[in-house]
Amino acid sequence: MSSNDASGSLSKIDSKREVYRGRQFSFFVEQVTHPNGVQSEMGVVRHPGSTVIVPVFDDGTIGLIRQYRHAVSEYVYETPAGTMEPDEEPLVCAYRELEEETGFAAGKMIFVGKTYLLPAYSDEVTHVYLARDLRETTQDLDPDEIIDALSILSIYHAAQYIKNASDSHPPTA
Repeated sequence: MSSNDASGSLSKIDSKREVYRGRQFSFFVEQVTHPNGVQSEMGVVRHPGSTVIVPVFDDGTIGLIRQYRHAVSEYVYETPAGTMEPDEEPLVCAYRELEEETGFAAGKMIFVGKTYLLPAYSDEVTHVYLARDLRETTQDLDPDEIIDALSILSIYHAAQYIKNASDSHPPTA
């Protein structure tokens, strides 16, 4: 099957309608013909991509932030993360988001890999980095970001916390 859009999709998009355009993503309703010939209507979040950063301190501990998330009306423990700006490279986004959210700058970023968080209905690609050689700077949150804590934990304790916590973020886990 051939693709008819830039994403390399095997499905043919017969028509699409933008329902919502926001600061971080857009939502489309698309009429598609799937590779097996079945036609259906799909709701799709089109997202510019994101980064997830695991800050690793010199002693081997890692940093988790506690951030308020309106969609679930809770504070959630997670690794620093953020949406890429238009035409921004993932590595640049990773350096920017780490410093904005934690008040630490990385001397080095190590690319771990990339993944789709919710491929059933979103094209968001998340690029994962380890941040090393950290030095303290100044936190610079966006006006709508509420981060009330940076927890520095051993990898063991962070894994135990994530395993047992109901308020952890999937990219963190």
